[in-house]
Amino acid sequence: MGNIGIGFDIMGLALEKPGDEVIASKSDTPGLRITKITGAGSKLPYEPEKNTAGMAVQRLLEHLGETGRGIELEIHKKMPINSGLGSSAASAAAATLAVSELLRTGLSKRELLPFAWAGEQVASGSPQGDNIVPSLLGGIVLIRDNATFDVHRLHVPRGLYVVVVHPKLELLTRDARAILKQEVPLDKHVRHNANLAAFIIGLFNGDLGLVGRSLRDEIIEPQRAALIPGFYDVQEAAMQQGALGCSISGAGPSVFALCANSLIAENVSLAMQLAFAMHKFESTIYVSMVNQEGAVIC
Repeated sequence: MGNIGIGFDIMGLALEKPGDEVIASKSDTPGLRITKITGAGSKLPYEPEKNTAGMAVQRLLEHLGETGRGIELEIHKKMPINSGLGSSAASAAAATLAVSELLRTGLSKRELLPFAWAGEQVASGSPQGDNIVPSLLGGIVLIRDNATFDVHRLHVPRGLYVVVVHPKLELLTRDARAILKQEVPLDKHVRHNANLAAFIIGLFNGDLGLVGRSLRDEIIEPQRAALIPGFYDVQEAAMQQGALGCSISGAGPSVFALCANSLIAENVSLAMQLAFAMHKFESTIYVSMVNQEGAVIC
């Protein structure tokens, strides 16, 4: 889940679900091939250079000097595409880790990050790491600098739950980015910086009250809200049920809420789903703690 509302392009967190699965195997046929894709409705390309998982593995094989190695990938999409949930990053992270394990490279996840990051750019078209970094490393992350992979894990307070409600509405990231203005009024810039800093302090101090007070996006959310019918009603429903804060997940259309415990999270999720239903949208609920592991071998 990219942005976390106030952290546009610089913050993200990993969910326990949903997630993609990639199976990597050796082949006698030289080169990298994607042999199977499920759950994507024929929307994803089989050509490795056009696929986030394929490009990530290609870059890894180039680094290893193993471009002639026969590798086959199966990609099983279990995440909705163009949902604001980092679907493309999930596949890239999974494929990178799977092939690294298959070839026994001994590389750590942080060492694998540049290759997974290169794969994610196939879909995003930009170097932002707010989806790929948590997908691979897990946790809540801050990206200080994309070019140098200067990324940092933030503390996750005990009891913090994440609710994501995904309406059956497709919103392309490039469209959600295209509407954004390049200028930010000074007063909003000051308030936003204060909230971002306080949000991070709240995480490290385990102060969920401060986390909630700080989760206020005055810059990106107001510009994108119109792309998600009923967004403010969904947000209000979440807050009335005790959510710490509620905003847009990634570029949308999914909407997330942070909650202090699982009971509040369940109530919030149902209220958000009902609010979407009032606007004639079916939706899927995901309730999760923050996934501290990221991509895993299973």
